Amino acid sequence: MEITIGVRDLPREITLESDESADAVAAAVAAALAGKAALELVDSHGRRVIVPTAGIGYVEIGAESRGRVGFGSL
Repeated sequence: MEITIGVRDLPREITLESDESADAVAAAVAAALAGKAALELVDSHGRRVIVPTAGIGYVEIGAESRGRVGFGSL
């Protein structure tokens, strides 16, 4: 699934693909906003993304994507 994080005072968002469920990502965001110093997520390639909680403007959690079958770019 695609996750987009808007960071305050930055013109571009942070976008990453994650293998986590939408509920797990939402729980991580809620925990960060409830008092943790940072939001920490791991993308589908194993890279860790850490955003200070004070800098989070918004988090958009996309729909869970299913594997594509076949050829083509549709």
